[in-house]
Amino acid sequence: MNARVTRSPLRLRPDPRRVITKLFVPGEEVPEHESRSAAVIRRVMALDEDTACAALERTVRLFAGRHRDVRVTFADNFESVSHRLSADAGLSESRRLLIGAYFTHEYAVEGAALCNPSMVAHPDQSGTAPGQVRFVLSVRGIGEGHLSSIGFRTGLAGPGGVLTVDPQPGIISTGLHRDSIYEKSLFQGKLADRGHDDEVSAVLNRWLPAKFTGAELDELLAGLHPKLVARQAAHRTVELVRWIAACNYTTEFPEDSVVSGRVLWPIGPSERHGMEDARFVLFTDDDGDQTYYATYTAYDGVDVAPQLLQTNDFRTFRVSQTTGSAARNKGMALFPRRIGGRFAALSRGDGESTAVTTTDDIRTWNDPRPVAVPARDWDLVQVGNCGSPIETPEGWLVLTHGVGPMRLYSMGAMLLDLDEPWKVLATLPEPLLVPSSTERDGYVPNVVYSCGGLLYDDTLVIPYGASDATIGLATTSVSALVDAMER
Repeated sequence: MNARVTRSPLRLRPDPRRVITKLFVPGEEVPEHESRSAAVIRRVMALDEDTACAALERTVRLFAGRHRDVRVTFADNFESVSHRLSADAGLSESRRLLIGAYFTHEYAVEGAALCNPSMVAHPDQSGTAPGQVRFVLSVRGIGEGHLSSIGFRTGLAGPGGVLTVDPQPGIISTGLHRDSIYEKSLFQGKLADRGHDDEVSAVLNRWLPAKFTGAELDELLAGLHPKLVARQAAHRTVELVRWIAACNYTTEFPEDSVVSGRVLWPIGPSERHGMEDARFVLFTDDDGDQTYYATYTAYDGVDVAPQLLQTNDFRTFRVSQTTGSAARNKGMALFPRRIGGRFAALSRGDGESTAVTTTDDIRTWNDPRPVAVPARDWDLVQVGNCGSPIETPEGWLVLTHGVGPMRLYSMGAMLLDLDEPWKVLATLPEPLLVPSSTERDGYVPNVVYSCGGLLYDDTLVIPYGASDATIGLATTSVSALVDAMER
């Protein structure tokens, strides 16, 4: 018996109208160039007041309908460069905002590509008809400079595989950044991962509480003994500690914004070149509490690492790093519940095969157990998951991907034991989904790839990126898919 998928005619395409505002510093577009901030500010200061006011009002009219409050953005960006002005400059409000406008630019978060979606049930199911499920679809948007961010769409999955996506809002936002409460165990793990076992790390281990604030960390670092701080190794460790703190943060969006109007934009230094391929899962703990988690790939321009998102409402997101020998490379995906009292995840620490790892601490992962290696003609380059495992009576259903000749990506499936998920019960002998003739061309050709599907009744909805050009949606029968596997 062959597993069949039905492609929906619905297609999501990159929308260049989805724009955010970013700080723009002329001359620093390329890091090795010198800032031209002082020269730009001098030119703005040379304008007469009437011209400055007219330029500001014209700019506000052009951009007010594209962003929540451009005047607030201009004011904030003015503060970013206000050190270039003397304290007694005596600027009018209009001139301050105009300077801020010159240091602001728009960025199209999907200007280059849209791909690699995952799908989960929406936290608000009110108003749905019988047999319908409201969903949240996470998407990877790629813009100028190949910077990736995480965006969202919402919609309904109904009986008979009918899928609809809600209209998008005209304005999107990146939320407000704030510090998180830090966990000492994470700092200990990251310092150990990078080989920083010295006297500074020993001081932190000794005096920091299990959970602490940024102010408490600053106070402890400021109180380090001068002889310790004078050592070169100590400088490197202190710098790494501050880097870890900057990588762990919280983002909160306005209460009156909608889920599809929110974009998680890279903030931490570990992700400054992109937040990629979020695999969202609705996690149910042993006590019944539910939390949305997502593992995603943080890319700093050189290294990649899995990081963790946590939210209850898709409005406030906690971002944290992960640590351990299994928390490396790309493609980590959490199981939707504990197994034997422990968190579990699929990982691909070696870059080419799939493993299962378990832990008591959701941020620390070690001892991966291999479950799938490149072995078939369509996956000899690498294998990996296409999202979090889905629980069925027969076992954990895992959508997979394989890379074959000409870097052709195909999607498959395997079934893992419910109690011992490192045991493979069955695999699909042939690919479940391959790029069709209309899906082969795009930013990254010859790819179908998903970061997670949604199960309702016997229907599995599979959102997938097609060559990073569009996002498609397909459905399949879970029972038929399991029957088609080879034990």
